Amino acid sequence: MKIVLFANTDWYLYNFRRSLALALREAGYDVLLVSPDGPYGEKLRALGLRWEPVPMDRSSLNPLREALVLVHLARLFRREQPDIVHGFTIKCAVYGSLAARMAGMGYVFISNSFKARVLRPIVRLLLRLALGGGGARLILQNPDDVALFEQAALVDSTQVRLIPGSGVDCSRFAARQPRNSDGPLRVLLAARLLWDKGIAEYIEAARQLRGQGRPLQFLLAGDPDPGNPAAVDEATVRGWVADGTVEWLGHVDDMPALFASVDMVVLPSYREGLPKGLIEAAACALPLVTTDVPGCREVVSDGVDGLLVPARDADALARAIARLQDDPELAQRLGEAARAKALAEFDERIVIARTMAVYDELQQGA
Repeated sequence: MKIVLFANTDWYLYNFRRSLALALREAGYDVLLVSPDGPYGEKLRALGLRWEPVPMDRSSLNPLREALVLVHLARLFRREQPDIVHGFTIKCAVYGSLAARMAGMGYVFISNSFKARVLRPIVRLLLRLALGGGGARLILQNPDDVALFEQAALVDSTQVRLIPGSGVDCSRFAARQPRNSDGPLRVLLAARLLWDKGIAEYIEAARQLRGQGRPLQFLLAGDPDPGNPAAVDEATVRGWVADGTVEWLGHVDDMPALFASVDMVVLPSYREGLPKGLIEAAACALPLVTTDVPGCREVVSDGVDGLLVPARDADALARAIARLQDDPELAQRLGEAARAKALAEFDERIVIARTMAVYDELQQGA
């Protein structure tokens, strides 16, 4: 069987998609990875995987440019004749399905900006067209998204498959050793630098807690994402660093080492599919603070394996961080429970097996 894995950035293919591709290859599948050009493409090739760049700009709204992308994909699919095309993120799912038909075989739903409101009906129409017919499946990562797609009649409910997240290699993310330092507690937010990740609330909570004289160090890991309308510009981030609010680490390759060096992880996001960074932190037995929104609440149950706070509420975020600082026993208990949940539900071997089962289902129905 030949499978194409299609993502809108080369780094998106790296991590889970890399693990999925390696597992598929080991199982005897012919796998092709497709994404826009970037530094991670060569890393995929270095692993012995086939990877090809596609001339795609995920922020483009130029009809001619987008039509050329579809033509490029259709030609690629005609040449490769894949049995399955698996697109990650909405744009890739739509384009991959449309191009496959031509070959003969997140922001939009979160933001209330004018641009997002204009795009929603277009995306809905394209999804219905792309996912029509029995030969398509839509993999979603949390029950809220399943309900959203079914209520909006974007896809037949019989075509939806719920698989929690992209999985985490729990063998790489060991349980963090107990803290033995008298220095300030280190709080980490690791995410793309987008406003809808709750960056503003994190900064405000940091200012509140530092203003109270609490011994806390706030870290921010991640790069700006210029292709996203919700991107935080680098000048703003550097301003926060200059006034002492946060320490900005930029992109971090060795996340296990970073998690081993911090005391808690927060993600005050407005909405997620299923946040990989939060699951990685859970696998490290770190106490978690996140928002009571789709995706995040699938990882954290309030008071059981982390703390949930309302979205867009910096005061509540600050109180939760302070609570964990003031109650080390609670923090340790929540961290241990978070790791147990990560091992039981989010290990990438579980996710890969369920994804491959969807491929088998499609082949049996072909």
